[in-house]
Amino acid sequence: MVDAVPANTAIVPCSGNDNESPSVADGKSHTASYLPLPDTALVVTLKERIKHHYDLASDYYYSLWGEHIHHGYFLEANDTKERAQVQLIELLLERSQLDKGSTVLDVGCGIGGTTRYLALHHDCNVTGITISGKQVELASRLTRNQPNVGAVDVVSGSANLGNGSARFIEVDAETMCDFFSYGETFDYVWISEALSHLPDKRLFFRSAFQLLRSGGKLVIADWFRAGDLTEKQVTDDIKPIEGRITHSLTQSLFGTITDSHCEDGMLLPPLCTQSEYANFAKDVGFRVFSECFDISKHVAETW
Repeated sequence: MVDAVPANTAIVPCSGNDNESPSVADGKSHTASYLPLPDTALVVTLKERIKHHYDLASDYYYSLWGEHIHHGYFLEANDTKERAQVQLIELLLERSQLDKGSTVLDVGCGIGGTTRYLALHHDCNVTGITISGKQVELASRLTRNQPNVGAVDVVSGSANLGNGSARFIEVDAETMCDFFSYGETFDYVWISEALSHLPDKRLFFRSAFQLLRSGGKLVIADWFRAGDLTEKQVTDDIKPIEGRITHSLTQSLFGTITDSHCEDGMLLPPLCTQSEYANFAKDVGFRVFSECFDISKHVAETW
């Protein structure tokens, strides 16, 4: 988790080999190695495919995963998938010390499971954003069908849930500063297993920093590559996940020649390490609130 100036905090969880874990970065001057900017045409292609994928597959994911399209955090042998998914949210709440009644930007909100949970159980006013119009439609419908839903604002689409509220907007996370340019800011920016989809991760950290109020926190759970992988591990375990489009991006970024026959994988740009995320956060002014830690063993049962 990390803080934005003058005192914003980001919590970053990570998931393994892929690692999944939480952390926070601090706002001192810090030197980090940067990825070159990706080729614009390749980024557009990747984003189009991600949007298309979730427009087509979100109903299926809902039938398979339920309202939470993210890993479960399994603690007991008898934990259900649904309980484990909530436990991941509760882990992030514990690590971030998220205050009840906060305003939260849920980036890559999927079909709104976490957005609704924060509104219902923590009295938060939550804005969920996703690149997929289908997910906005499904998230809004699931919210309206909640047994304790209150009034729905016809202009903003915000629905009262208990003492909190939830609204959903179709926004590319990499343009969220432009969308909220009229001055709306948040106490927390929350992003769970979505940042790995974004080609320009430095832009995301800058944007999150700008959208946080003083003392606000950035909360992250994501997929990471381990920092000490062998070439064989990269070939066997990472490339199949990143897929063909990522390999094209990798060639654009690093001049690396990759196999052209690889499938699309999970539509991920080149995976980062946990330390790279922490460095990106520190470079824009965040300070560490909660160190990264690996929860891979606890989420593995999801698969």
